[in-house]
Amino acid sequence: MSAPHIDVEQVELANTAFYEALEQGDFDELSALWLSPSDLGVDEEYHDPADTGVISCVHPGWPVLTGRGEVLRSYALIMANTEYIQFFLTDVHVSVTGDTALVTCTENILSGGPPPEDSDELGPLVGQLVVATNLFQRTPAGWKLWSHHASPVLSENDENDTGVDDTPA
Repeated sequence: MSAPHIDVEQVELANTAFYEALEQGDFDELSALWLSPSDLGVDEEYHDPADTGVISCVHPGWPVLTGRGEVLRSYALIMANTEYIQFFLTDVHVSVTGDTALVTCTENILSGGPPPEDSDELGPLVGQLVVATNLFQRTPAGWKLWSHHASPVLSENDENDTGVDDTPA
C-alpha cells in the first residue's frame, strides 16, 4: 500500500481524468475509468454481478443506473446529445481508506446543445450547479470509478415564498 498523500494525489488524478474524458467526449477513455469485473480479478463471463463491485451512477434527475451496460450507455447518450460541456470543480475533498476512496465536489457545469438549424454556431450555453460524490476502488490498473452520484443544487429561485422546497422527494 502506498503513502496516504500519494493515494490522495492518484485519486485526484483519476477524478480529473473522469471529468476530462467527459469534456472531450472520449467514450473509450471514460469506459476505461470505470471499474470492471476483470479489474477485480473476476471472470467477466461467469460472474454474478451481485457478488462483484457492480458500478452505479445517478445523474441529476435520473433514476439509479446499475451495471456497466446501463452506466456506460447513459454516458454515450449524454455525449451524443451534448455539443459542449465543461466542468469547473470546486470544494473538492478526497478521503482514502484502504483500497476505497471517496471524492466529494461541486460541479460548476457549462454546457451547450446542438446548433440551431441553418447555423454553425453552438446552441445556447447553460450553467448548472451540481454536487457530486465519486467512489473509487483501487485496482492493479489504478483507481477506478465504482459509483458516481450527482444532484442539482437548488437556487433561491427554486424555492416557494415560504422558503420550503416544494420539489417532490
